[in-house]
Amino acid sequence: MLGVPAFAGQTPQAAAAACSAPNWVAGQWYDIGAIVRYTNGGYYRAKNANPGYDPVISTWYWEPYDCGTGPGNPGAFVVSEAQFNQMFPGRNSFYTYSGLTAALSAYPGFANTGSDTVKKQEAAAFLANVSHETGGLVHIVEQNTANYPHYCDWNQPYGCPAGQAAYYGRGPIQLSWNFNYKAAGDALGINLLNNPYLVEQDPAVAWKTGLWYWNTQSGPGTMTPHNAMVDGRGFGETIRGINGSLECNGGNPAQVESRVAKYRQFSSVLGVDPGANLYC
Repeated sequence: MLGVPAFAGQTPQAAAAACSAPNWVAGQWYDIGAIVRYTNGGYYRAKNANPGYDPVISTWYWEPYDCGTGPGNPGAFVVSEAQFNQMFPGRNSFYTYSGLTAALSAYPGFANTGSDTVKKQEAAAFLANVSHETGGLVHIVEQNTANYPHYCDWNQPYGCPAGQAAYYGRGPIQLSWNFNYKAAGDALGINLLNNPYLVEQDPAVAWKTGLWYWNTQSGPGTMTPHNAMVDGRGFGETIRGINGSLECNGGNPAQVESRVAKYRQFSSVLGVDPGANLYC
């Protein structure tokens, strides 16, 4: 049936068949649910029918597929879709769970390092900060349009090819500035410098930019938020890595309290103790 995931109710024989899926062919039509083997050896499932778009580039049309558990291997993610929906009951439909699970392949260590407790704490910490940045996954783009022209650093040798006002905050971490779009795009293999609009058009790309910052950038802090959680430094250190002196050390205690409250809530949803060092 059209729209029913091919993995639903899979028998071992069906799973084996999926694992022997045909090679992807550029320009060939694929219906929803089609499973292909890509040139990197991975498997991908068509979320939307398409005329043979590249599974790695066109993540709105394709999602990683694990023969055992389905698209994006959500069985390996410590947050279920039901828990995700519980955390974000009023979210914008742009921020899909499938987009998040499709993005996980970019940073396999995220919420997948250490004990089950640490994995759940990191997932809760990331989603709590994301919730704070986007008003509960409601806002896709920065709401203050007056700020838009301010995020172009012309001192960079590549300038702002998409236009001076093109690098405003987008996505779950509200990625902003031309140099951040350049760095994130280079890391992810996506030309975000020339097409920053992908972050507000493709859910998987949006989630990947959030995971890029979380896993690779220390921002105004001393370590990445990922390392803060897996090394036991605590949730407070993730705040420092995102907003530093603007909120920490008494900068804006109400904002810190808001983040901590959301982290406690999400930890409860996942059934895990939030741990120590919650404040910065």
